[in-house]
Amino acid sequence: MREVELMVRDSCGSCKRVHAQITPVVEAAGAHLELRDVDTDPELAMEYGDRVPVVVIDDEEFACWEVDNDELAAELKRG
Repeated sequence: MREVELMVRDSCGSCKRVHAQITPVVEAAGAHLELRDVDTDPELAMEYGDRVPVVVIDDEEFACWEVDNDELAAELKRG
C-alpha cells in the first residue's frame, strides 16, 4: 500500500483545500493518506517551513502548493 503524507499547518487554507482535493484520488488508488502538522514536529517545521501543503509519497516529495489530480493518480498507480 502506498503511503501518502500531506504536510499541513492548521492555519493554512490551501492545506485544507488540497486535503479535500486529493482525498478521493488517494482513496481510489487504495493508498493511505496521513496528515502531518509541521508545527507539531520541529524537524518537519525546519524542512517544510512555509512551503505547505506538500504531498509526500513513500517518503519522496511529490508536489508542493498545487497538486494535479491526474498526475497524482498516475504516480499512485506506478506503485
